[in-house]
Amino acid sequence: MKDLYTLKSNLATDGFVTIPGIYTSQEIDTILDTINSANSENPNFKKSNGLFAIRQFLKEIPETKEPIFNSQLKNIISNLFGDHFFVVKSIYFDKPEQSNWFVSYHQDLTISVDKKLDIPQYTLWTVKQNQYAVQPPMAILNSIYTVRIHLDDTNEHNGALKVIPGSHKKEIYRPETIDWGKETKTTCDVEKGGIMIMRPLLLHSSERTTNHHKRRVIHIELSNEQLPSGLNWAEHLEIN
Repeated sequence: MKDLYTLKSNLATDGFVTIPGIYTSQEIDTILDTINSANSENPNFKKSNGLFAIRQFLKEIPETKEPIFNSQLKNIISNLFGDHFFVVKSIYFDKPEQSNWFVSYHQDLTISVDKKLDIPQYTLWTVKQNQYAVQPPMAILNSIYTVRIHLDDTNEHNGALKVIPGSHKKEIYRPETIDWGKETKTTCDVEKGGIMIMRPLLLHSSERTTNHHKRRVIHIELSNEQLPSGLNWAEHLEIN
């Protein structure tokens, strides 16, 4: 693993880093066994031929918190992000071997909250399956770090993220305005047990699976900001 100073610098410059070896095979097996033993009939479990997902993952399967937030991950969060960070969103994705699920280039511009309120600069409200989402001010988006925990080897053939390094610095950057003569695409290969950290404003996409290998990922977003005027994050989990 690169030293933490280099990782922090790369994260600020490029908007992402990949770090191998955060979890042992035994730790990954423990996490997967816990997921597989959960009641999949829960409404927050989404199942289709191309995707299995668990929304509010750490709420639904709290037994995974201890193996996920091991000493290595806590050390990375403290040194790369700073103090007082807590979980504001968690999702488990299982992209099966036969998946043809494709996601085009986009930024993560919304947050999940507990209710809808009329608050200045909180716009583009949506609600899906009783879950509210909203686009917050840029300061809130810039407070968020996303940690993607890879439970399988992931590369360009089974849906590894493709990103545009440095695009997080351009704030709202619409994909249709991209000048591909000036931008560079990078594929973020991550081995099983490794993590990818990214800023939500980083432009990213995911290709279809072509090698018939699974891609299981735990997606966790963290922030150290409270929301205003009685609005709360849909999830709020302390990690210490």
